[in-house]
Amino acid sequence: MRTLRIRSSADRRVLDEAGGVRAMTWVMAIMLFLTMLAAALGLATAGAARLLDRQLAGRLTVQIVDGDPVRRDAVATRVLAALRGMPGVSKASPVDRADLTKLLQPWLGSDGADPQLPVPAMIDVDLADHDEIDAARVSAVVRRVSPAVRVDRHESWMSPINDVMRSLTLLALALVLLMASATAAVVVLAARAGLETHRETIAVMHILGSTDLQVARLFQRRIALDAAIGGIGGGLMALLVIAFVGIQLHGLGSELLGGVTLGGVDWVLLALLPVGFVVLATLAARVTIVRALRHIL
Repeated sequence: MRTLRIRSSADRRVLDEAGGVRAMTWVMAIMLFLTMLAAALGLATAGAARLLDRQLAGRLTVQIVDGDPVRRDAVATRVLAALRGMPGVSKASPVDRADLTKLLQPWLGSDGADPQLPVPAMIDVDLADHDEIDAARVSAVVRRVSPAVRVDRHESWMSPINDVMRSLTLLALALVLLMASATAAVVVLAARAGLETHRETIAVMHILGSTDLQVARLFQRRIALDAAIGGIGGGLMALLVIAFVGIQLHGLGSELLGGVTLGGVDWVLLALLPVGFVVLATLAARVTIVRALRHIL
């Protein structure tokens, strides 16, 4: 009975480190908060890049540039007929003049609606197979109709934006790994500090028959509890911030920024991050304490 009372008292001394608990909890909350924000950025930009790829793959815009409206409309009619007769084209539709006027309004104002303004005629084209061969075939066919025809691939002028999104995704992944490494380092320092603080207590526990693994369990249980409390607080705050930013982006009405959203799988991955941090903190504490006990005790 005396041995059990001494061991119980030692357990409480090891576990009850009030200042360390508060500090560790706050550190874990802040680290997880920042990690979840970085992970949300990476997941959202990766999803937006995939959506952009799907939207732009195999899409072309054919422009008929001619100052004479009559000749321009005649060429547009012939080009549209040629496109709709091609087997590699799944859809070809002319862009309405009113839509072009709306696009020009920020720069030209009401002058964009002037029927005498030499605005090119445009035709949106969707390719069936999304490959380079069909795109080259479309360019060759329409240019045979008239030299005033230009073919623009959406992928070509949107590729810089796609590259930026992929760079942001890689940067976010690097930040997540960096924050995970920093969290493990903080846990290692906290475990070593706790070991030094309770060195005499641990020595008594060894005399009473406690093993290194039993001592390590005390520390990993304390650190796991701190990580869980901090993870819940930091995780909930991060989810609220992410949801708020998502609502703000959706309210802008931009097709490009509106694609920077999180799907169902993304939310599940974010929700699993606190669990991963608790596991990481527990393993880091266990490995640190066991190795330290083997060398110093």
